[in-house]
Amino acid sequence: MLLETLRCENGSLVHLSYHQERLEKSLRLLQIEKSYDLRALVIPPAAGIYRCRFLYNADSYAIEFHPYTPKTITSLKLVTADSLDYALKYSDRENLNHLFDQRGMCDDVLIVKNGLLTDTTIANIALQIEGKWLTPNAPLLMGTTRTRLLKEGFLTPASLHIDDIAKATKIAIMNAMLGFIEVQNGIIK
Repeated sequence: MLLETLRCENGSLVHLSYHQERLEKSLRLLQIEKSYDLRALVIPPAAGIYRCRFLYNADSYAIEFHPYTPKTITSLKLVTADSLDYALKYSDRENLNHLFDQRGMCDDVLIVKNGLLTDTTIANIALQIEGKWLTPNAPLLMGTTRTRLLKEGFLTPASLHIDDIAKATKIAIMNAMLGFIEVQNGIIK
C-alpha cells in the first residue's frame, strides 16, 4: 500500500494540497485510475496534533490517527544504500528500517546513494553552505515539505556529496510532521 502522512492540527490538515498532489502523481505513475480526495475523506480530530496515516492502493484506503510526539534528532550516521529505491511512499518500510538499525548510538541515519547524500529514514535533509540552504537534487523521496520549500524559494536543489558535510554550517531535516528543523548538534558520523 502507498502512504501519505499528514499533520493534523486542531481539526485542520496542514499543507494538504502538497499531499493531494503527491498522491495523484503516485497513482498516475502506477497507472492506477482510482482517485482519492483527501479533503473529503480525512476528518481530523478537533483538538490536538495528530499524525494521520492515509494508506491506499487501487482498491481501497484506510485512515489512522495517532497522537503526535516529535522525535529529537541530534546525530546522524552515514550509511550507504546504492540499490535502495523509495521514489514512492510505501507503507512497507522494511528496507528503511534495516538501514535505521545500523544507526549505532546515533538518532537516525543519513543515506548515501551512489556517492550522493539523500535522506534520513524519516525526512529529507538540507545543508546550509555559504548562507544558502541546499537540499539534495536526488532525494530518495520527494517529500511534501521539501517540495513546498523549494517552491517558496527557501531551498535550492544541489548535488550534495559526503565532502559537502564539512562545508556546512548547519544541517536540517524536514517532513510533514516536523516541518523544517535544524539538527540540534549537527553531528554526522
